[in-house]
Amino acid sequence: MIGRYKYHGQRKFARPLLADFSDYLERALPIPERPELLIPVPMHWRRRWQRGFNQSQDIAEYLGGHLKIPVGSQTVRRGRQVRAQRGLNRATRLTNLNEVFEVCRPIPARIAIVDDVVTTGATTRALAGALTDAGARDIQIWALARTPG
Repeated sequence: MIGRYKYHGQRKFARPLLADFSDYLERALPIPERPELLIPVPMHWRRRWQRGFNQSQDIAEYLGGHLKIPVGSQTVRRGRQVRAQRGLNRATRLTNLNEVFEVCRPIPARIAIVDDVVTTGATTRALAGALTDAGARDIQIWALARTPG
């Protein structure tokens, strides 16, 4: 379902996953433990243009709307394009994203990074590092799936 959504633009496949994920988060996270801002993993503008949408942004907007948490879609950007993580081995994934994320706006202390799939954690680790450097103190990772990698 995630692959058809992500790689083929079939957004209908995301709807049941997002509804269940939102319901889970609403039950599992009391309001005081919720982040103050959702940060979707940004895509380089070329990749977004090729794909037609940013799935992490779609997910963040859905969750933000249901949980009443603002989404910081313009808060972080990719400073340069890198090779897609898909198909890279673990070691290459971990170095591929070095210093690629730039925080462009002030951020609150409590944030959730929103992504579709976490494999090695390289993307979320690199993004969390940039957010920590910018002042974030509590960073949660929200993803639809976790795959071995």
